[in-house]
Amino acid sequence: MQKIFRSNFFIKLRSWEYWPFGIIQLPIIFMWIFYAIKERSLFYFSASNPSILTGGMMGESKYEVLKLVPDAVKPKTVLIKLPATVTGVTKAMQEGGLTLPVILKPDIGERGWMVRKVTSEQDVEKYLYEIKIDFLIQELVDLPLEFGVYYQRYPSEQIGCVTSITGKEFLSVTGDGKKSLEELILEKDRAKIQWATLRHLYKDRLTEIIPREKVIELVSIGNHCLGTTFLNGNHLISQKLNDSFDSLSKQIDRFYFGRFDLRCSSREDLENGKVKIMELNGCGAEPAHIYQPGSSLSKAIIFLIAHWQNLYRVSRENHERGVPYLSFREGKQIYKRVKNLSRPNP
Repeated sequence: MQKIFRSNFFIKLRSWEYWPFGIIQLPIIFMWIFYAIKERSLFYFSASNPSILTGGMMGESKYEVLKLVPDAVKPKTVLIKLPATVTGVTKAMQEGGLTLPVILKPDIGERGWMVRKVTSEQDVEKYLYEIKIDFLIQELVDLPLEFGVYYQRYPSEQIGCVTSITGKEFLSVTGDGKKSLEELILEKDRAKIQWATLRHLYKDRLTEIIPREKVIELVSIGNHCLGTTFLNGNHLISQKLNDSFDSLSKQIDRFYFGRFDLRCSSREDLENGKVKIMELNGCGAEPAHIYQPGSSLSKAIIFLIAHWQNLYRVSRENHERGVPYLSFREGKQIYKRVKNLSRPNP
């Protein structure tokens, strides 16, 4: 019986953070339809961030969006267009001032798909075999804290604010001096769900006995689908933090609504805007603090409803100022392009 209740199915069933995206977003779908009818545009949200394709809901180039961010707060990043070779990638890294290890990620993608930390040319070769679209090489930002900071500003107002902060706790296990790495992984629910990936990643260490209190960070990329725990960091929102991100956001051309995925050295640096922004995500990004383990599903849905009400207001105000909504034909073409992206199994 214990084996059944600790199956991946029951682990996910007990925690709504793992439930299918459509279930959690069901009320939002009805809101989207209502606003779409009201505005006579299925893609009304495209006006939220006029400088980003579709406002950042789908199909936007991560590289083009990151170019909008001031150089002082972003890591070195190089765009690789396919077809590409290991030699070509190595040359591009040298020209861009990058050295291994680096992060590779698709130029169009979401939820951690195909985001990899690579440490060797062999890793690059494997990535080139799997990736089917243009991708980025990004400097590895080796700072201890990672956050997602959601910002919004109404076009009719001069001052914006941070509405959500998500702290990220990377997937790890702690040794006891008795159990093997495999045993430690399988006895931790969040790690067990990732077993299919971890058993290949750590195939040479699974039988290793991990010393007492030694922490093994299993995944160093802050995506929920890779096992990262999302934590509610809204208690960190302060006037100083609002001022810092308001100032930063106003340096980004026509950016009003979206999430900064960043790393920093301390909470004080976060508050003062001393950060490195790995990605800037537009209106399609979630206020991910709602996924903290044990948090209320009803409160999460209430927050999402308010979030989409704010998105509508931002989009509507920009539209009233002359920003056109994406046409149905354009939106359909972008949607089909994104849907047809090849996504090989990891």
